[in-house]
Amino acid sequence: MDASNEQTTERTDLQRPLVDQKPPPSDVGLESILTENSLPYRRRVYLGACIELKILLRLALPAILVYIVNSGMSISARIFAGHIGSHELAAASIGNSCFSLVYGLMLGMGSAVETLCGQAYGAHRYDMLGIYFQRATIVLALVGLPMTVLYTFSYPILLVLGEPKMVSYMGSLYIVGLMPQIFAYAVNFTAQKFLQAQSVVTPSAYISAAALFLQISLTWMTVNVMGLGLMGIAYVLTISWWVIVMAQILYITSSQRFRHTWTGHSWRSFHGLWSFFKLSVGSAVMICLEMWYSQILVLLAGLLKEPALSLDSLSICMSVSALSFMVSVGFNAAASIRTSNELGAGNPRSALFSTWTATFVSFVISLAEALAVIASRDYISYIFTSDADVAKAVSDLCPFLAVTIILNGIQPVLSGVAVGCGWQTFVAYVNVGCYYIVGIPVGCILGFTFNMLYYGLHMLYYLYSKLNFI
Repeated sequence: MDASNEQTTERTDLQRPLVDQKPPPSDVGLESILTENSLPYRRRVYLGACIELKILLRLALPAILVYIVNSGMSISARIFAGHIGSHELAAASIGNSCFSLVYGLMLGMGSAVETLCGQAYGAHRYDMLGIYFQRATIVLALVGLPMTVLYTFSYPILLVLGEPKMVSYMGSLYIVGLMPQIFAYAVNFTAQKFLQAQSVVTPSAYISAAALFLQISLTWMTVNVMGLGLMGIAYVLTISWWVIVMAQILYITSSQRFRHTWTGHSWRSFHGLWSFFKLSVGSAVMICLEMWYSQILVLLAGLLKEPALSLDSLSICMSVSALSFMVSVGFNAAASIRTSNELGAGNPRSALFSTWTATFVSFVISLAEALAVIASRDYISYIFTSDADVAKAVSDLCPFLAVTIILNGIQPVLSGVAVGCGWQTFVAYVNVGCYYIVGIPVGCILGFTFNMLYYGLHMLYYLYSKLNFI
């Protein structure tokens, strides 16, 4: 492909797909049903739903497992830290929150791969998928270099932010153990989106599940047998992420399944780095503003009275929310894949129908999750800690947590559609308005001025306002 064609594949016009489409295949399936005016409307919806549900569940279920396992790795680290002591749990919470800054950055920039590869695959431009994958990995690795330097100074930064000295010191040590993960993220998220764009999600689920089993086993050994404590937890978490990366790369490079999309390393991946960076910035801002907001809540919790209790209770609520959120994120990935593939193939009605179907299914599942949280509100915290005061605080926050979970069943799916359409910059503006102009000021007023349980109120408010804003 010459330079002009490659430039065409990377444009970000919101009115049309990012990749020029080739003629769609003769069997358009869902699009044919939706455009068949001779069928009654309800019949078209029923037949379309039968087709779309099978496709969505085939994509979403393995993706949900991947995201739950990835989130479970961080949560299991907190569980082990919590059973060592309350200060260790607070330090692990602070460390994970600070490290989520780079996690969000890498995940957000990797979403550009989802947009470009998804539309390229739908348009049958298979040769570009491997180029986008390599190009994104290079850009993300370069971005990881200054982040590594920043985390080297995490201890003084935490002190400046007003965190307790002991928690800051232990948290900074934990962050040092996690630093090699930065470059694991750079490869993992691009590889993950490369696979998802081709509707290949099950192998990643198997790899992630094996890595979680390995992490739990090694963490138990390092904590209970070797006595390495918090640092052992961090080192094992880092090793587990690199196991995922190496397994994914081995699968991509050795499987005949990708013979058309992965043709080996190419110098073309070094061309257009700046163009990709500009596109990925919109994706990064969209994700980062959302993820960083949650981490700001954790940092603010450390400034309240009884910071250890505040951090522990908020950390548990956020862990439960994150675990349930992974179901919605799985449908986010499925919706993004379906939207980008259908737009790339020139099937706009199928893309819209997929959006509504994914949103409805995700909402129903999140409603069931919220009811489960309410039913177990008095017991859920004991998974993480045996502290009765923390359990009481978590129980008080569960009603707000339940509402958050319900709203989280809708918002991520809509974000996935935005990624599939290439509307990352628009969603970034939405995040700025709802999180930082409305959410944080209201939360600070409730928490510091009126001394309310602002965590649950705040999470409820920002998600509600964001949903209405979209």
